[in-house]
Amino acid sequence: MALLQERKQEIFAAYQKHPTDTGSSDVQVAMLTERINQLSTHLKIHSKDFSSRRSLLKLIGQRKRLLAYIRNENRDHYKALIQRLGVRG
Repeated sequence: MALLQERKQEIFAAYQKHPTDTGSSDVQVAMLTERINQLSTHLKIHSKDFSSRRSLLKLIGQRKRLLAYIRNENRDHYKALIQRLGVRG
């Protein structure tokens, strides 16, 4: 199930750098995190859904690469972002 438009707007508003920002690294990571959370709950119920599991792993890899990019650019910003998103326990 894809993200609802209202939820996307909430994420954009929370992580935008300027009013028309929909593609910065922060926004992309936040969107991926939301989708990863959705797929994780789906897989808890439907444990044999292997195509969703594969999609989840692809999304996790993509988020990992984006977070590595942010970490290389600005370590303080990276730490603040992962704290705000609640990833990397």
